[in-house]
Amino acid sequence: MSRIYVIHENNEWVEPLRDKLSVRGLPFEEWFLNTGAVDLGKTPPEGVFYNRMSASSHSRDHRYAPEYTAAVIAWLENHGRRVLNGGRALQLEISKVAQYTALEAEGVRVPRTVAAVGSAELIAAAEDFQRPFITKHNRAGKGLGVRLFQDVTALTGYVNGPEFVPSVDGITLLQEYIASPKRVITRVEFVGCRLLYALEVDTSQGFELCPADACRVDDAFCPVGEEPGLLFRIQDRFEHPLVAAYQRVMAANDIHIAGIEFVVDSEGVPYTYDINTNTNYNTEAEEKAGRSGMDVIAEYLGRELVRVERAAS
Repeated sequence: MSRIYVIHENNEWVEPLRDKLSVRGLPFEEWFLNTGAVDLGKTPPEGVFYNRMSASSHSRDHRYAPEYTAAVIAWLENHGRRVLNGGRALQLEISKVAQYTALEAEGVRVPRTVAAVGSAELIAAAEDFQRPFITKHNRAGKGLGVRLFQDVTALTGYVNGPEFVPSVDGITLLQEYIASPKRVITRVEFVGCRLLYALEVDTSQGFELCPADACRVDDAFCPVGEEPGLLFRIQDRFEHPLVAAYQRVMAANDIHIAGIEFVVDSEGVPYTYDINTNTNYNTEAEEKAGRSGMDVIAEYLGRELVRVERAAS
């Protein structure tokens, strides 16, 4: 019997999808790909494979989960299986450099960025960079590793101090800081390459802006007693030229489900800086707007399963 296979390494993030699949009575199985072995000589099962591997897996001690997932997806795709967010999508998930080049290929503006390996090289690159600027990890997730600097002296003290943690892949990005007058960023959500909604995110409290409820675990990001949706607010009727551009990026890079983030500067120019192929949704914001991204994903996976079964019959 064909079924839906959910590939992941984070049980908390999958729980909402698990509930929606169960409510719909859809046959599914989870592949938790932290460790394991794949026999390339065997034939994979029939079904639809939804890749939810995360760039931040190393922060949960799942250091090689993306690499193992890449091997599994290569095996699945070699056998013609339907993989949603396939091998190319995974490459973008774990590399912001890959994201930026893919965005620019479709005419989407990104912030000026330098990719550096080595502390001395990072500092040298900052000498010839407009101020202020930020650093971030090439493979990160949840805004991990993002720091704002006003000058090279501050960067040098950070890089040579005890707080500096290099990206897990060794590549640290130096990026121009795009100041938003409204102090917000916008995350545009897609399911099946179709626009779901846009999420406005308040950035005034910091850079770790994962919408998932499981990410918001401390007082700074879970304001007790305040109105739900303070940090995250859904814009249901969202119209912007970037929507069509993002759909082109997704089509060109084997991406089916994603949240893509941009920020608008003081002159009204949008800069796109992140593609999240392991997208999560904020419960409070969705309840307030009467929406459910995971329910839409479950419905989409169900349709894809029917389509695969019909093609096989």
